[in-house]
Amino acid sequence: MSKSTPATLALSKAGVAFEVATYDYDPGAERVGLQAAEALGVEPGKVLKTLMAQVDGKPVCVIVPSDREVSMKKLAAAFGGKAAAMMKPADAERLTGFKVGGVSPFGQRKKVPTAIEDEAFALDRVYINGGQRGLQVLLAPADAQAAASAVRAPLVA
Repeated sequence: MSKSTPATLALSKAGVAFEVATYDYDPGAERVGLQAAEALGVEPGKVLKTLMAQVDGKPVCVIVPSDREVSMKKLAAAFGGKAAAMMKPADAERLTGFKVGGVSPFGQRKKVPTAIEDEAFALDRVYINGGQRGLQVLLAPADAQAAASAVRAPLVA
């Protein structure tokens, strides 16, 4: 597995301190983020999942704890919109340049507005997908926010 991805290159270029963690990705896992947390031996709340959605028809990136669900109402509000919906996997892959299960908020093919769940900032460091299935980056939530040019907002139900 290559530890150099568009995501890790973007973080390095931005001067963000991060560590790389790899695990055996299970393509049959019902919830990828929870499987990653178990494989890494960490609490599910420390592993943040990266989801692609649409607010009022425009693409957005959402980063929330892997053991939580996104509130569509809160997501729309975070971007000043009226309605939110999850993006189809094929559309997310085409837009980001990453395969589903390996989508990262860093180094996406096309930069889109991004939001990170407010709860993540209570932790010193979090895991976020590093742009490849089975690859996570460990970094401070504030560094992730800066690197992704993300807004901080309550996003979970």
